Amino acid sequence: MRLDGWTLLVIVGMAAITVITRAFFFLFDRPWNLPRWAHRGLVYAPGAALAAVVAPEILTSQGYLVNPLTDARVYAVVVGVLYYARRRGILGTILCGMAVYLPLHIGLGW
Repeated sequence: MRLDGWTLLVIVGMAAITVITRAFFFLFDRPWNLPRWAHRGLVYAPGAALAAVVAPEILTSQGYLVNPLTDARVYAVVVGVLYYARRRGILGTILCGMAVYLPLHIGLGW
């Protein structure tokens, strides 16, 4: 394999960026705090990331919006959210959602 100048430059640049970003917090002697607005934003980050990953998986199939009346995933999500709102248990949420999803998906072919 022959390395030309641009390839070598990209590899060295990516390595430098990786080292700098991973060692960023060790480069300064004094501790620093995030601004208040960043703290407020980080509170919502996990929920936003979860919604960004889960919502397309539930609402689309093969890149197209699903029909919510004939898709087992939608009913399973509704039951799971209702259970979680009432009991706040992760395992129960998963079990309730799957108890709705599997009969609809396997039994009715949704």
